[in-house]
Amino acid sequence: MESLPVHAQVVRLPDGTYTYADAAHLPVQQQAAPQIVHQHIHQAPPDRTVQRIALGSGVGAGAVAAGVYFGPLLVGVLAAIAANLAMLAFLAAVLVWGVTTLVKSVGGSDGKAVAKAARRSRRR
Repeated sequence: MESLPVHAQVVRLPDGTYTYADAAHLPVQQQAAPQIVHQHIHQAPPDRTVQRIALGSGVGAGAVAAGVYFGPLLVGVLAAIAANLAMLAFLAAVLVWGVTTLVKSVGGSDGKAVAKAARRSRRR
């Protein structure tokens, strides 16, 4: 009896018969590449809870559409107004500081007396 190679495999020949073959002499079988899964992640749909509540309470679709359109506009306008008011308040503070400094430096003894009187009136 013939000794078999250590890594012998049973293979089927094209004529249908079986034989032993050395694994080192068999053609290398390519393993299938892993399957690539394309997953598309979409942005979540907008939250329409407010519109549903408004429509459910009897408000018409036109009013809901106006709220959807003018809501962000109103927020933008209010933010612009707040920025303008903040800028005006800063400008007023700078002007008051400038006038106070000018009166102290130019006014001589009268300016110092006025500044002293103003400090006293603030402490009370």
